[in-house]
Parts: sequence; structure tokens; C-alpha cells
Amino acid sequence: MATKGGKGIYIAALLLFLGGVGYLIASGVTNDSVYFLNVGEALATEPAKLKQARLFGNVAAEGIERMQPGPGVNFILLDKENPGQSLRVSYRGAVPDTFKAGAEVIVEGGMGAAPTAAGEGTVFTASTLITKCPSKYEKQNRG
Repeated sequence: MATKGGKGIYIAALLLFLGGVGYLIASGVTNDSVYFLNVGEALATEPAKLKQARLFGNVAAEGIERMQPGPGVNFILLDKENPGQSLRVSYRGAVPDTFKAGAEVIVEGGMGAAPTAAGEGTVFTASTLITKCPSKYEKQNRG
């Protein structure tokens, strides 16, 4: 009789384990997933589908505007492979010291309409701004 009760415990434990794994999989694959895109892919996607996304590209030389008052910056993000494709980005928060024209950046946020100096338009509103470390921090070849 003790072996039947032991089997029941193993079956219950297995069902709990499988239920937990199923929950983790279901919660990881939800509509809240963050897309990682370049600028061209973001422009080709419906803005309604980009409520939460991560974009990467290069900061354009023109159009960098520091926000006043407080920390933040508005800038144009260029596609790394096709610089003709660009997107206006608005970021409010501490700007990294390495942020400058030509820097490679990753921004996380969402698409929407926001006022700009040129008027109303589609702007990527970033909640996070990360710059790639410049080459001066990479190991140099000594030969």
C-alpha cells in the first residue's frame, strides 16, 4: 500500500512541475515582448505594433537638441546599413557622456506622435538610451 501513495506524490510533483514550466513559457511569449529592430524595420512596422521596442542605429550629425529644462535629448537615429532611413527619437533622462554625433546607440521605448520643433510627427519616445563604448576602450593591437 505504501507504494501506491508514493506514486501519487510523484505524479502530483510532476504535474506541478509541468504546470510551472507551462506558465513560464506562456508568460514569456506574451504581447508584451520587446522587438529588437533597426530603423528600417521599425519604419516598415505599424506604429501601433511598436508600443514597446528596442532600436539600434547611429546618431545623426544634425538635429541633436538638448532638452530644457532637465536632462534629455531629441535626436535623429539613422539606420546603420541604410543611413537614408531615419527616425526622430525623444529621450528624457540622463544622457551618457559618450553620446555624440555618429555614436552607435540602442534606445528602448515606443512609437507615437509627439510635438517636435518642426511640428507634430512620428517620434520614438525612448525610456532608455545606451551608447556603444567607443573604440578607445577596445584592446589595441601592439605590434
